[in-house]
Amino acid sequence: MLKKRIIPCLDVKDGRVVKGIKFENLKDSGDPVELAYRYMQEGADELVFLDITATENQRQTLIQWVKEVAKVLQIPFTVGGGIRNLDDVKAIIDAGADKISINSIAVKNPSIIESIAKQFGSQFVVVAIDTKYKNQQNKVFIAGGKIETELQTENWSKEVENLGAGEILLTSMDHDGEKNGFAIDILSKITQIINIPVIASGGAGNKQHFLEVFQKTKVTAALAASIFHYQIVNIQDLKKYLLEHQIPVRYAKY
Repeated sequence: MLKKRIIPCLDVKDGRVVKGIKFENLKDSGDPVELAYRYMQEGADELVFLDITATENQRQTLIQWVKEVAKVLQIPFTVGGGIRNLDDVKAIIDAGADKISINSIAVKNPSIIESIAKQFGSQFVVVAIDTKYKNQQNKVFIAGGKIETELQTENWSKEVENLGAGEILLTSMDHDGEKNGFAIDILSKITQIINIPVIASGGAGNKQHFLEVFQKTKVTAALAASIFHYQIVNIQDLKKYLLEHQIPVRYAKY
């Protein structure tokens, strides 16, 4: 059986890891290289780094910290933020990233998903979808959750798959930072209508929330930030707990 993955997320702003609630009130949470190394030691399966102001500031992802992270990691990591074209993708992969994550540019120019998949392979393409329930619909937001689009999350997820994305990172803005559990309804719906892997994001507050999302949906991975940054949950302890409840995960004592 395919093992479920535990993925810490590091939102990076000005070279520092930050975390907020519902994408607002950001607080400093540490150095990205130090946190990356710590999570690898704790047994994380992968890491996701998002340069959260790159798109807003209309600049590239800061390549230097990608290189610094790559030096200390022996697990896959994904980088997103500020990707505008294939040259940006190549620069990030050349700097050491294993995958790239795109959000705003994918919505504005969906053909870039297909272009990246053709040139680098679908396995390199993670499409991040920020979703919020509004007016009885699951709507897609871009620009760090600041801009609402006309897209419905379900339809966009299917389009993303058809264009060649290898994976979807689905973040519930309604649940982000609240620590009340993952958005089971939308995650269940999306994983039933598409066939590519889905990473659950937004709302993790304890070990039980991870168990719930793996038991009630078909997500292949669960991502969290603040509970790992502030050591509310230890990754190794979490994996042990999941194994005790018959959830298949890689469990390696570092």
